[in-house]
Amino acid sequence: MRIALFTVTVLLATGCGSNPENSASCGFASIAGASMTAQQLRNRHAWLNVPPSDLKSVVAARVVGFGTARALVAHGTDGLVLGYEGQGFPTRPGFGILLVDDSSEVTKGLLIFDKEEQDGIPKLGTISGSTSTIPIYGLRVNWSGVSDPRCPMFAKLNPDSAPRP
Repeated sequence: MRIALFTVTVLLATGCGSNPENSASCGFASIAGASMTAQQLRNRHAWLNVPPSDLKSVVAARVVGFGTARALVAHGTDGLVLGYEGQGFPTRPGFGILLVDDSSEVTKGLLIFDKEEQDGIPKLGTISGSTSTIPIYGLRVNWSGVSDPRCPMFAKLNPDSAPRP
């Protein structure tokens, strides 16, 4: 019994390897950050009406409860068109929130929820996964209030996995 308790304690303390997204504490932090982000959807002043100007061709994205993945970004006639390349993409219902730091205006990533679409919020486009296509909204957030530097909301994307021109 002592050995099992010691093993669990060591795994929690070490963060389950080199990826902090795999640690229990960072898992709790990501759920808390997602919850705080969802609460901000009620703040009309934080909504984005147009896509952020600094958006790159690949953005960090994660489904709540899963790790960071890539989303490929394109511009279509009806707004942004993103393609999700990770696990856990929700079937309908669902929506994504493109997060922008309210103090620096820097795009941080896309958080994907498996909840009902939100009425009245401007849609910036859509994101597709292997199972469905869901709307994307944009939101300015106090980044330090939703993402802890020790357990960031989005892991850094591997530059080796970037698409080639």
